[in-house]
Amino acid sequence: MGTHAGFEIVAFCASAGGFNALRTVLSEIPPDFPAPIVVVQHLDPRHRSVMAELLGRRSAVDIKQAAIGDRVSPGHVLIAPPDHHLLVNADGSISLTHTELVHFVRPSGDLLFESVAASYADRAVAVVLSGTGSDGAQGVTAIKSKGGTVVVEDEGSAEFAGMPASAIRTGCVDFILRLEEIAPALVKLVTRADGP
Repeated sequence: MGTHAGFEIVAFCASAGGFNALRTVLSEIPPDFPAPIVVVQHLDPRHRSVMAELLGRRSAVDIKQAAIGDRVSPGHVLIAPPDHHLLVNADGSISLTHTELVHFVRPSGDLLFESVAASYADRAVAVVLSGTGSDGAQGVTAIKSKGGTVVVEDEGSAEFAGMPASAIRTGCVDFILRLEEIAPALVKLVTRADGP
């Protein structure tokens, strides 16, 4: 039995109600979490985001807004900047693009999940949290098609159930969890030495 992490990356997608959901989950992630975390949260593109700083106040892991040249690293959280898609490449580098809106949003959870699926295949975990609309649903299908694992916030605990419901309807979801159950589940998944 190896000592490698069960998974090599965790990607989150959230929209309306997502800040509170992310704060709840990220505040429970331990500082020695062995996988990088990347986050798409739909934000107003007209305002500078202080989301990383606000989330960082209650979290033991390092949280920062992604910038060109950044790389993913274990125990560190990168958040897509407003109005930019965040993609993760196979070498752990990130790309920020200003290409067109996907399903009316930029950043897009679908694009993040698709890039993570292509780069990490069965070593990826996708998490869909509170939000309106259907962003993330197409992406979880990509994650599942490559053998990755999909976690979705239970519609009953989500402030806005649109995105979780859309993800669940794909039939590609492994775990449907109440908000407070997500962080412990991720810790268990990612630190399990022999994988899922």
